[in-house]
Amino acid sequence: MAQTSSRQQEQDPAADKKDLRRKAKSQRAAAAAASPDAAARLRDRVLADVAFPDGCTVSAYWPMRDEIDPLPTLEALHGQGHTIGLPVMPAKGSPLVFRAWHPGQALDDGGYGTRIPPEDAPEVQPKVLLVPLLAFDRAGYRLGYGGGFYDRTLERLRRIDPDVRAIGIAYAGQEVPAVPRGPYDQPLDGIVTEKGAIKLSGTGQLSGTGAEASSCG
Repeated sequence: MAQTSSRQQEQDPAADKKDLRRKAKSQRAAAAAASPDAAARLRDRVLADVAFPDGCTVSAYWPMRDEIDPLPTLEALHGQGHTIGLPVMPAKGSPLVFRAWHPGQALDDGGYGTRIPPEDAPEVQPKVLLVPLLAFDRAGYRLGYGGGFYDRTLERLRRIDPDVRAIGIAYAGQEVPAVPRGPYDQPLDGIVTEKGAIKLSGTGQLSGTGAEASSCG
């Protein structure tokens, strides 16, 4: 009996995730409607609670539908001297790639309502990723859209550079008691909402390089 339970825990709970996605979309829509100033509040919280290495590359995303908008945050970080990357979806089953973006740059249609930097924009490797999600829990796990792109991306980047950090950004109303997870799901290092930060690793501020942020050499 114990062996059966153990095997079940190791399996990816796809059905539970599918069920939670339906609920999480409604939950996020309600949170977005209740927080029209969330983008500016998120920017202020990220700048206050995340310690970014000097001059490092930071990635986020172009918002779709009622996702919390990271663009004011990215504009502020760009103004502080950080390189900004936006994700480009590659072939199915591959990690994301990131291309450099700056405020005011013309973007291409990325499908699904999102925008991406043009093909001639240089590829960059983020040190800190501001990660979208449908739901999150206080164990640091996120529910995505089901493609596995960020899990593959984080697994790859963390192999290359153990100091890479992933910070989930979301409305506070997207929190759930527990996100179903499988063996390939990558945990977040922290979560920032329009109401504050949830620290999951290190001490003090949420950090871009372990316990302390320094330079991005």
